[in-house]
Amino acid sequence: MLAFVVTTIICFITYLILTTGSATGNEFDILGLWSLYEFIFGIILSIIVGVIARTIFVKKSFRMLNPVRWILFVVYVVAPFFVAMAKANIDVAYRVITGKINPGIVRISPDLKTDLGITMLANSITLTPGTLSVDIDEDKNDLYIHWINVKKEALDKKPVDCKFVCGNFPKWIRRIAE
Repeated sequence: MLAFVVTTIICFITYLILTTGSATGNEFDILGLWSLYEFIFGIILSIIVGVIARTIFVKKSFRMLNPVRWILFVVYVVAPFFVAMAKANIDVAYRVITGKINPGIVRISPDLKTDLGITMLANSITLTPGTLSVDIDEDKNDLYIHWINVKKEALDKKPVDCKFVCGNFPKWIRRIAE
């Protein structure tokens, strides 16, 4: 029951944030931001999503309900992830212009224990230009990454050290998700 309530509330808050400004200017508007119909539809939709996704969104642990973890997530996205993405954009542009690429698939072992942590790392790697998460070895939690410029020193190690491919992403994700 708690998973249903948490999922419904989070979905409703997300819905309200995404539909802010849907007010029509009549007396039925709620706080001047949402129309009454939009508000009611949001409640109904959130309840439906809560029933369907309660076991998917909230599993056995409620650790992601801690506001400190959300603040760390925002800091992660704004600081290290954004900087890495900017550097990768410049690097990929350079490689496209010069044609100096050495593509390949490498295996990394980030030592993340939760599904959320592995998913966050895989998404962060995929969103960074020049890298793409291809597969996961579920037994060892290793990720297979297609990388536009496999460095020679990285090939000497099996699995490849995470710092070559994704920098300090695993350290940040460990703080947030584990």
